[in-house]
Parts: sequence; C-alpha cells; structure tokens
Amino acid sequence: MKKKERISFDDFYFDIYKDRWQGLKESFGKEKENVNLSEELRHPYFLDPASKMVASLLPVKKGDRVLDMCAAPGGKTLSIALRLSGEGELVSNDRSPERRKRLKSVLDECLSEKDRSIISIKGYDASSWCLYEKEAYDEVLLDAPCSSERHVYLDAKHLSIWSPSRPKRLAKEQYALLSSALIVVKKGGCILYSTCSINPEEDEGVVSRLFKKHGTEVEEIPFDLPFSEPLEHGAIILPDRADGLGPMYACLLRKKK
Repeated sequence: MKKKERISFDDFYFDIYKDRWQGLKESFGKEKENVNLSEELRHPYFLDPASKMVASLLPVKKGDRVLDMCAAPGGKTLSIALRLSGEGELVSNDRSPERRKRLKSVLDECLSEKDRSIISIKGYDASSWCLYEKEAYDEVLLDAPCSSERHVYLDAKHLSIWSPSRPKRLAKEQYALLSSALIVVKKGGCILYSTCSINPEEDEGVVSRLFKKHGTEVEEIPFDLPFSEPLEHGAIILPDRADGLGPMYACLLRKKK
C-alpha cells in the first residue's frame, strides 16, 4: 500500500481559504505597530490592537468576580484588571509554570498596588475547573491555546514540525475548556471565547459544537469589532483585510438564566 503523503501547511490552508490564501499568508509578514494597552498602567504593555479590541468585548463591571482561564502572558488580564479598578476579584490562571512566571512579572510591573491586590494567580488545568467551582464567576475569559498560524508560518522550526493533527487536537482541548467555562460562569454571566487562529475548526467550529450540545443553556451576544468579518458564530480579524492586524477570532456568549 502506498504511504499516505503528508499534507503541507500550505495545502491545508489553501483548501480552507482558496484564492485568498496567498494574500493572507503574505500579510503574516507585514509589519504591524503594537499599541500600549492603557496609559493607566505603571509600565507600558504593548500588544496587537486586535487583541486590545477583543479584550474590551468582555462586559466587566466594578465588583465582578472574573476568571481568565488561560491568562499568560497577561495582556487581557491587564485589560480586565483596569476595568475592575481594584473592586471585585480576578482569578488569572495558566497551567504552565514558565508562563505563570511571566504573567506574575507582567502584573507586578504594570499594575498599581490597588489593582494588583484583587488578582490571584493559579496554575490549574482549566478544562477541569468545573469539577471544583460551578456558577461562580460573573464573567469568564477564554483566550484559548491555538494553532497561532501567523507565528508558525514565520518560524521555520515550528513550520517544519506542523501537522494537520495539531488543529484537530487543539479543537478538542478548546471545546473542553469552553464547556468548563459554561459550567463555572453564573447564570446571566458572559463568556468571551477568543483565539489567534485562522482555522474555522478552532474558532466558530468550537462554538458551534457548544451550541449543538448546550444550545438551550447559552446565547450569542452580537458586538461591533473594527476590521472584523462576521462568521456563523462570532467574528474574525484577518491581517490581509485589516492592515496587518490579527489574526484574532472572538465570540461573546451569555449563559441563560
């Protein structure tokens, strides 16, 4: 039997984006100017404007209890902390010790003592969070681990070891995380699901699966996101049509009361 030919990164994403793929992958190498998250920070924190815009979609209010499930390196946790203004509680979680170390450094460096005092850093597998807390948070941010194709394409080492099994594995992990988020958020509370992937299986595919299984428990909240393209669920910012910003996918969900 003839050995099955390995599918290349190029072939895999051309199959998804067709004639658009050439321009999209070329846009990955386009220089983009990161922006400071906020002048309120003690020390500047620069990130992709698309990430800054997506983080602002989570409707956080002073006094809320918020969970950032996959928080490192810390940009979105900073965004949440500034809007809480030292009132409420923010649990920032990341299961990687090295990433948690970076997260702690960012929070200590950038936040005032008041803002930093309401944040606790945890190191759990967030897909199992629902075993320990249920309906405990007003808002949950899930900026999920993803294929991060822009980074892969620009890194020869990562590109050389890429395989189609990676997005499939990640999509399963993302769904487990999102399912956990639905259990730990309060009724009436919101979940912001986001990735920096361009793979539909990791983006609206994960949300679609949630609706198929838990459609009676959750609803989607529409939003305006500059430079974004609407999808069946949520929206995506792609650099070929957003002046180099992104990629960044987002979907805002509410747990029904």
